[in-house]
Amino acid sequence: MICINAIAAGTLTIMYDIVKDYYGKQLQSSADLKTSACCDAFSVPGWLKPLLSNIHDEVLSRYYGCGLVCPSELKGKRVLDLGCGSGRDVYALAQLVGESGLVVGVDMTDEQLEVARKHADYHRSQFGFKASNVRFLKGYIEKLDELDLQAGSFDVVVSNCVLNLSPDKDAVLREVFRLLAPGGEFYFSDVYADRRLNPTVAKDPVLYGECLGGALYWYDFLRHAQRNGFIDPRLVEDKPLDITDERLSALVGETRFYSATYRLFKLDGLESACEDYGQAVIYKGTIEHAAHAFTLDKHHHIETGKVFPVCGNTWRMLHDTRFAPHFEFIGDFSRHYGIFEGCGSSIPFDQQQTSGATGGACC
Repeated sequence: MICINAIAAGTLTIMYDIVKDYYGKQLQSSADLKTSACCDAFSVPGWLKPLLSNIHDEVLSRYYGCGLVCPSELKGKRVLDLGCGSGRDVYALAQLVGESGLVVGVDMTDEQLEVARKHADYHRSQFGFKASNVRFLKGYIEKLDELDLQAGSFDVVVSNCVLNLSPDKDAVLREVFRLLAPGGEFYFSDVYADRRLNPTVAKDPVLYGECLGGALYWYDFLRHAQRNGFIDPRLVEDKPLDITDERLSALVGETRFYSATYRLFKLDGLESACEDYGQAVIYKGTIEHAAHAFTLDKHHHIETGKVFPVCGNTWRMLHDTRFAPHFEFIGDFSRHYGIFEGCGSSIPFDQQQTSGATGGACC
């Protein structure tokens, strides 16, 4: 056991050193990236652009995210950003939570944290806040229990292209679940592969640093999430990634990579499939920047004022979370109607009798 633990610890140290070197010393700006993995894969919505314009240029230049991690309805909330880097997302989220909220950023790279911290007063003044509503902590996202963070103390946890860099993804998900309050949400963007990676790809320092070498096979990610308490992961958006570097492209071969944003809710009672209880919701149109419709995930774009049938899990994701005041809820869980139509599952049994079948049954 001691030998196994020593080997595991050695592997963690090697991977940490690769990431620290790549993001602390090799990369000086996003222009140094060799792939499109660690860049925003999605267009910036109009309402977010003014927030980004308030952020210091040096912070923006050291940004290496792969998506947008600014979920809605954050006013006054407590948010944790894992792998915050130079702090771009922290400072964007700080404007969304407002002066009464709090955003905590965690990162293990000294150079990135130095950039984030030295501009704290600049951003407080830029936002017009009397006091700073951000904190930056040095630490490892697999070891959040070693930091001054209380269990159940965060409404939302975000992460932008960081989970793939972790050598122990189960530990990260386990810690996120512990730190979220009931009804809280892990909203994050990351990189996934269409198959499990061969060791050559996974061990290449550049591919690992550029968020590809540590990418999970997407179905393995679902398994990781579910065994750590996040029963029904919801895909928000996704996009294929291009690898233009000739050496890296030859190395990955036919493997395809995707940037994707997921939301995982910490909710009791979620089921492993979308079950139909005859429920529906009506969106009131009251969430900021979403007057006409609210998008929960890739398959739930809910227009304002329209009765929208939902499965039991979706009902809970709206009824038992910060989104509840913005919806009217129809139905309960008193009657079950089977699997929810269009959820991707169906009864596996033949629906018609074979020719010549009789009404009796025998074994």
